[in-house]
Amino acid sequence: MTGPPEPLVGGALNQAIANAVVRSHTRLVGRGPTKAQAFYRHNVVVVLMQDTLTVGERTLVANGRVDAVHALRLELQPAMQAELTDEVERLTGCVVEAFMSTNHIDPDLAAQLFVLDRSIATA
Repeated sequence: MTGPPEPLVGGALNQAIANAVVRSHTRLVGRGPTKAQAFYRHNVVVVLMQDTLTVGERTLVANGRVDAVHALRLELQPAMQAELTDEVERLTGCVVEAFMSTNHIDPDLAAQLFVLDRSIATA
């Protein structure tokens, strides 16, 4: 008989968080980033993604409508929060107390930050 799986730590946890956020992003936005990295320190998790804009958003940017892309992403963030928070809580075993998200157009980057109720166990 085996016990519960060992909690992920270090690079394995970073990769699992990045993969989960990319999966959610792809499902909720219609396109996922081409690159993503996650890292944590104490009770803070950061996910940085590259190449996140959809074809439609790129079209808006090319036509000088950066403001429309920022407005759309601002509206999407609360809609994505529950799923992203659930994934981070599941993987870390901690409660997410705060979620923040922002986007940058050129270069095409997005960042999501999660503040947890306690430090992530490291061993």
